[in-house]
Amino acid sequence: MQSLVTSVDHYENFPVGSLLIPARLRPALVAIYRFARYADDLADEGEAASAERLAALEALDRALRGEGLDPPIVAQLRPHLAAHALPVAPLRALLSAFAQDCGTVRHASWNSVLDYCRRSANPVGELVLRLFGAWNAATRERSDAICTALQVLNFLQDLAVDWRRGRLYLPLDELRAAGLGERDVARAVEAGRLVDPQLAWFLDTQTARARAMLQAGAQLVGQLPWRLSLELRAIVAGGLRIAERLAAAGSDPVAARPSLGWRDAPALMRLWWRTPA
Repeated sequence: MQSLVTSVDHYENFPVGSLLIPARLRPALVAIYRFARYADDLADEGEAASAERLAALEALDRALRGEGLDPPIVAQLRPHLAAHALPVAPLRALLSAFAQDCGTVRHASWNSVLDYCRRSANPVGELVLRLFGAWNAATRERSDAICTALQVLNFLQDLAVDWRRGRLYLPLDELRAAGLGERDVARAVEAGRLVDPQLAWFLDTQTARARAMLQAGAQLVGQLPWRLSLELRAIVAGGLRIAERLAAAGSDPVAARPSLGWRDAPALMRLWWRTPA
């Protein structure tokens, strides 16, 4: 589950610093966060070629499978996995998504976007819920809806940044159905603003879908231990506020990435109270 403080960013949003996280769980959460951050940086940071990045991610995956010696980042994580009976499958799913990001990223359809989110975002929610003993068939669907919605909102926030990295997380079939294509995204990024009203409309439809998913998943709040439920209400409120910012008249995520600050506090409180308890 992503914790929203100033934005709907990626793994910086593990709720590792939240006072709502019990002290007994915090070391495990920090270790998971560090692993995810380290692996994500392997895919994103530095000047290494794609082949080198993929090899480094594969080495982590082999370690999680129990093949060979653990790299330090896995060795630090291993005791926490054992202490809380956490599976490695969600961590391996993250690695597969990071590996996908090492090349040119395109998604032919919404189902492809969902598959990516299933591996890049949903495992975060699973691991947090497992730590709290709250992962089950009843909570899984709503947790996945929240995590996927937050990831999609992140894609919309980072449209220009991702494009410059060779990544586009919009469903291409829906883009074409709207009379648009990759050239229209490229033109907007080159201009530093949305120059086509049709592309602005299309991004609004993607925002609306993510917002609906987030609202559907918000019922999870009532299924969780109270401390985690308070954290989740803040998470949902932050995501809904980002959706509001993206959908606001004149909003242009290419010209200025929407993020949250102190001026959003009243809106966040409004959305926090509206989130079902």
